[in-house]
Amino acid sequence: METVRLGKTGIETNKNGFGALPIQRISDEDAVYLLKKAYDNGITYFDTARWYTDSEHKLGLAFHDMRDKIWIATKTGAGCAEDFWKDLETSLEELQTDYIDIYQFHNPAFCPKPGDESGLYEAMLKAREQGKIRHIGITNHRLTVADEAIESGLYETLQFPFCYLATSKDIALVEKCKEKEMGFIAMKALSGGLITNSAAAYAYLAQYDNVLPIWGVQRESELDEFLSYISEPPKMTEEISALIAKDREELLGDFCRGCGYCMPCPAGIEINNSARMSLLLRRAPSAGYLGEEWQEKMMKIENCLHCNKCRSKCPYGLDTPALLQKNLEDYKNVLAGRVSI
Repeated sequence: METVRLGKTGIETNKNGFGALPIQRISDEDAVYLLKKAYDNGITYFDTARWYTDSEHKLGLAFHDMRDKIWIATKTGAGCAEDFWKDLETSLEELQTDYIDIYQFHNPAFCPKPGDESGLYEAMLKAREQGKIRHIGITNHRLTVADEAIESGLYETLQFPFCYLATSKDIALVEKCKEKEMGFIAMKALSGGLITNSAAAYAYLAQYDNVLPIWGVQRESELDEFLSYISEPPKMTEEISALIAKDREELLGDFCRGCGYCMPCPAGIEINNSARMSLLLRRAPSAGYLGEEWQEKMMKIENCLHCNKCRSKCPYGLDTPALLQKNLEDYKNVLAGRVSI
């Protein structure tokens, strides 16, 4: 079994974290079943967030009577100290616990620090003094904020998108975290569904001994796939290396990662999927995306207000309105049979 230590936190777990965002979409009963099965088969690290509707509640149902056997990380999107404390108390109540192992700022637009007038970092310190949290972390999609958090020395963990589509700048963050003994937690290890070979995704991340990937799990078949990697971790082979090279050639560049920070859209466009529809059609079963429901969603792009709110909020600096139009044109061509998939 391959394990990873999250920097100075001392937390050590196998190289399969459970990403609990998707369990919002299933029943309490099904979620508890998946969570308990994950633990019974060796997964001990579970990541959730206050923003993930009832995800914390489901974790609480599953683990309230075995809290000391697992690691729980959750997040707050609070912008001020008052909201921080509201989020923290709600999370503790929903998780049915009196402490959180890693409490993370959830993709802030800046790096919270002592004396920045937000009061957020001071609240973190006080919560740790009170024993309500054990370790302080931050998540982000912005290289500048992530880099600042590492250099500040104020954080014990960084959660950042990392997969085999990583750029040299992304890899530099991983290496810098290792130098600083800061835990690195990899979100978007499957790039929001664009990476369809999880064995290749695992093999790539396994090259970095300080990286803990968290896999989003909603179905038992997905969980079984990742559980199989505990006893038989995929290795980097010539075949996997060639697959990664092919995907990098096809996908690197200005593509939507589906993070959703551009949402909501005032025109009702489901931007985080519509702006990458061309790739989804070609890398996933296309039937569901070509049905009536998705046709209606894609045609909403024609109602774009060109307000540029999505563009201003994109952590990757994408020209989102232009990307939406490009994907709509391609979608119409596929529907009309002018382009094959």
